[in-house]
Amino acid sequence: MKTLEFTYHLNDIDAIAFKVLEHLDSKIIIFNGEMGAGKTTFINALLQAMGSNDAATSPTFSIVNEYGLNDDKIYHFDFYRIESIEEAYNFGIEDYLSSNHWLFMEWAERIEELLPENTQTITITDIQDNKRFIELTLNTKIKPTKQL
Repeated sequence: MKTLEFTYHLNDIDAIAFKVLEHLDSKIIIFNGEMGAGKTTFINALLQAMGSNDAATSPTFSIVNEYGLNDDKIYHFDFYRIESIEEAYNFGIEDYLSSNHWLFMEWAERIEELLPENTQTITITDIQDNKRFIELTLNTKIKPTKQL
C-alpha cells in the first residue's frame, strides 16, 4: 500500500494541493477527517490546482456539488446526512460512480459497500496553529465491488 504524508501550514495549502495532485492514481478520492479538519478547504485548493474556476463549498445539505474543469467535471459529495444506502441510490450514486468524472467524497464510510476498489483516501488531521497533517493512501480493498 502506497502512503504519502505531508505536514503543512494553511498558508502553504496551494503548494501541497499540487503535490498531492501529482500522486493521485484514481479519480475517486475519499476525504477523511474530523468535522472542521479542513476537508472542504483542501478540496477547494485541489480545484484551483486542477484549473477549475469554481470554489468548493460544503455540500452537506445538497449532498453533491458539481465543479467544472476545462475537459472534465468534479462531483463533490458529503454523505454526512445519508442514513442508508437506499438514499444514495435515490439520488443516483451508481450513475456518478460509473461516470469516469472526478469524485471527491466526504463521509464516504456511509456508502462504503458501494465504493469501487480504485479509490484513494486523503486523511486530514488538524494539528493546531493552522497546521494540518495529510496522509494519502491508495486503497487496496480485497472484496469485489457490489454490482450496481
